[in-house]
Amino acid sequence: MFSLHHVALSVTDLDASIAFYSELNFEPVYRWQAEDEMLRIAHLKQGELLLELFCFTNSSAAPITSKELATDLPRIGIKHFGLRVADIHAALEQLQKQGLANAVNVVHGRTGIDYFFIKDPDGILLEIVQDDRAF
Repeated sequence: MFSLHHVALSVTDLDASIAFYSELNFEPVYRWQAEDEMLRIAHLKQGELLLELFCFTNSSAAPITSKELATDLPRIGIKHFGLRVADIHAALEQLQKQGLANAVNVVHGRTGIDYFFIKDPDGILLEIVQDDRAF
């Protein structure tokens, strides 16, 4: 009955964020702008997942604790979103070549999957994960 439709992010520079997420195979499919230009929205699509980007002219910064995994996870709320890859090491190598994953290492997590984190232009955490478990 229910399925994931979208993830929404607020960003400071819509064009920079679209460029970043395009590097991760998200394709821009829709744009909207308020008449007073105080808000712009873009929808980017990858497969069935829709990424909704909000860009407010008068945005406020996220708390500093949200910028690092160790300080963000204990804080109540949504933490990050993850993108699944078939080969974690090939994905890391590709992102390093693109300049999107500097000083990043693959970690074998407590839940049995391999992952690493990168940050978008606003410092929003994004998990890249290889999950071969069968549920």
